[in-house]
Formats: sequence, C-alpha cells, structure tokens
Amino acid sequence: MNRKELRKKIFQMLKDHYRLIIYNDSTIQTVWSIKLTPIKVATLGGLGAILLILLTTIIIAYTPLRENIPGYPSAKVRQQIILNYMLVDSLESEIKTRDAYFEKISVLFKGDVPPDETQVVDTGMKKHAVKFKNLNADSIFETNLMEEKQNLSISNNTKRLPSIASIHFFTPLRGLITNKFNPKTEHLAVDIVGHQNARISSVLDGTVIFAGWTMDTGYSIYVQHENNIVSAYKHNGELLKAEGDKVKAGDVIAIMGNSGELTTGPHLHFELWHNGIALDPETYIDF
Repeated sequence: MNRKELRKKIFQMLKDHYRLIIYNDSTIQTVWSIKLTPIKVATLGGLGAILLILLTTIIIAYTPLRENIPGYPSAKVRQQIILNYMLVDSLESEIKTRDAYFEKISVLFKGDVPPDETQVVDTGMKKHAVKFKNLNADSIFETNLMEEKQNLSISNNTKRLPSIASIHFFTPLRGLITNKFNPKTEHLAVDIVGHQNARISSVLDGTVIFAGWTMDTGYSIYVQHENNIVSAYKHNGELLKAEGDKVKAGDVIAIMGNSGELTTGPHLHFELWHNGIALDPETYIDF
C-alpha cells in the first residue's frame, strides 16, 4: 500500500460514522445510543480534558481542599511563616542599628569620625546654608565636629521626651549647681559642687562603656543605659568602675574631684544624652 492509498484510507476512516449503543442485557433493548465520528470523539475528549484541568485548578486555588495536598502548607502555617519572616527582618534591622550605634561610640572615644558618615551628602541642603560652630572641647561627644558628622543635635525643648518620661533617674550627686545646661554657650551639662570626696552614683542600670583619663576632662566615666541613654561623669578624682562593668542605679562609680585642664575647682560635670541628643539633666533629676 502506497502513501496515497494510506492517506485516502485514513481520511475515509475520519469521515466514517460510528454509533455507540447501550443495550439492556436482559431484554436486548436499546437503552441509549449516539452517533460518533473520530473527529467528534477527539474534540469532546479535548474539551473534557480542558474542563478537568480548569476544575482542578479552581479547587486548588480557591478552596480549602488544597491544604490536603501533600507538601502544601495550611493557612495557619503560612501565616506563621510570614510572621516569622517579619520578626527576623525586624530583628536584623535592630541588630544593625545597635551595632552602628556602638561603633559610633567606639570611634568617638578614639577621636575619629565614622567613615560611613563622612561620605553622606544631604542633597536637600544647600552648601552655603551650612553653618559650622566652634564646639566646646569639654565633651567627648562633641569632638571632631560631632554635631555635623555624627548627626548629634542639642535638645532645645525642656519638656521630657515621651520615651523616657516615666524613667526614674537616681541623683548622681547631691549638691549645688554652679553652672546650668545652656546650649547657647555650648555647655551641654550641669556642674555640681558637693562635699569633699563625695561619692558619685550611676543614674540608671547600665554598662560602663568608657572609664579613663582625658586631657580636658580628667578622670571620666560613661555609662550606657537602656533606651539609648548615655550618662557622662567628668573631672572625677578617682574612678571606681572599669570599662565593661555592669552597674545598678545608685551604685558608686567615682569620687568627686578636680581633674582635667578645663576644670575650675572640685565639682562633677554631668551630661545626659538620649539618641545622640544632649538633654538638660535638671529636667529629669532633682539635684
């Protein structure tokens, strides 16, 4: 049989009509019948397959039955996965913020400027509008243009900040305030005169992040507290805590003295910082 005859035979088979008959086995009576052709059978089979695929897709996408498919998570599991992802993302962000904060403090104590901020350009500020001020060397936090480079600012608002309004600060030293907090003169602290060899206490629980000698402020000690609060105690006669020590509110950390070149007599130079902002200690503490 040549190709021409084969094609003719196949074409004839497609044109032939067939009948599907269902008989009653007992009475040999025709119950149902239908006339079919190969083309009609192929068409109906294709439509049936398409409808079956669509129905299966709808059931999987829009009904709870999809949760019975092996490997498909339930709604509760998917919600927990999303929640865990959000928590991990938030935790990663908090860790980066904390690490950057401690890195800034570490660099400041070394007298350097963090390299990642020296290259930041504020495109919203005109260069001629930037005014630089002579900073008071009495504070380590102001060294090397702290206000411009480390994004630290001075709090001109005497109201308590909402995030620390409910915190009870322990009085570091009972005495007479001889020099108040005054941003205009760049004195970002209070100077307190007390009894000779008076004990100086930590205002809150925290960790000592610096304890040592500087040329300007003499024996100084810095304590890192919760809520990004840092307290600084300067011109001490003796330090009783070392860097890395854990302290409680009220713990004695130093003895009042007259050390450093910028001192004018025995007193405590006390600074209070929150999120890099200098606060007026008298707003939060009764001396």
